[in-house]
Amino acid sequence: MTTQTTVFLTSGFRPGGSLAGALLLAGALFAGAQPAAASMETIAREAILMDAQTGAVLFEKEPDSLMPPASMSKLMTVYMVFQRLKEGSLSLDEEFVVSENAWRKGNWASGGSTMFLEPGQRVRVEDLLQGIIVQSGNDACVVAAEALAGSEDAFAELMTEKGREIGLTHSTFRNASGWPHPEHRMTARDLATLARRTIRDFPEFYHYYAERKFTYNGHTQYNRNELLGKGLGVDGLKTGHTENAGYGLTASAERRDRRLILVVNGLPSKKARREEPQRLLEWGFREFKNYALFKTGEEVAKVGVWLGEKAEVPLIVKDEMVLTLPRKERAGMKATAEFQTPVPAPVKAGDRLGTLTLSFPEREAIQVPLVAGDGAERLGLFGRVMSALRSIILGVSG
Repeated sequence: MTTQTTVFLTSGFRPGGSLAGALLLAGALFAGAQPAAASMETIAREAILMDAQTGAVLFEKEPDSLMPPASMSKLMTVYMVFQRLKEGSLSLDEEFVVSENAWRKGNWASGGSTMFLEPGQRVRVEDLLQGIIVQSGNDACVVAAEALAGSEDAFAELMTEKGREIGLTHSTFRNASGWPHPEHRMTARDLATLARRTIRDFPEFYHYYAERKFTYNGHTQYNRNELLGKGLGVDGLKTGHTENAGYGLTASAERRDRRLILVVNGLPSKKARREEPQRLLEWGFREFKNYALFKTGEEVAKVGVWLGEKAEVPLIVKDEMVLTLPRKERAGMKATAEFQTPVPAPVKAGDRLGTLTLSFPEREAIQVPLVAGDGAERLGLFGRVMSALRSIILGVSG
């Protein structure tokens, strides 16, 4: 008595959805079903543009190529400190001692960026964070690494281990600062993932990435991220530069409750690092939009229940569904729910009873499980007999 039923859905496509309401399912579900290939080019050697809420990749160029990340790898060093702060095993007012090794590796004579720390000096964790994020101090990175792991080498191993845990599948760290090393490598995709995790995991600390300048030991230095404060919505994250890596930037920008994450590397100059990200971000905000299809637990359809205490139960999507689409493709999207009806009792809430298929003119369809929103127990013997008689007499089921 079961038949295949297809329900065509024409409503429920709502624009919007804030980062705070972003679902984990969206990133996992739609990251493999990206927007159709876009006609965009970049002079960056490696690049990726990602929607922070859904994880959808809007544009990419060599996103999985191993590359020297330079100081952009400091994002992982900061992530490790943020984690300790959130766990409560570290406080912003705790002080670390500057070792001779940290001073030697990171002072002004080393040729890299520095916080101008002095050997034997005691430095607050909050000041170290600002020294790493704003001033890009290599000395600050070594101080943090030695305090948290005993040595920079040991800390780098922890960075690699934690990186794998949070989805940095191709990143290997050999130091805390991004100092050139033949085995110290990341990918643009891993950097975007790290930025996304930083924003999501540590919203209470992310504001440090928006600081424009920081003064320590009488030295005022300005954030090398020149997109901060330019009216672009950029509020982080980190620049990088070495002769081998070229000029790079991992940036995040938020406009009208929508956030994009951009990674570019291998740019030829500071000017290119200032201009190319602006162009790519403008394009991403202009050409794409997030569409909230269904809220968590929202009813998609109803399915009949055979010999159940309830005649029908709702079919729902388990998690909120948000999809990133080129604006011009929204009109061509179709959603189809397929399920057998009626289903035999008993039915448990959460049982998979059907499939929601999202189809598009120019890309592969996406399939999402439909589950029972409520349960329905099986009728007792008397109820089953009466239901069967009712079915015979009236030609209905339930």
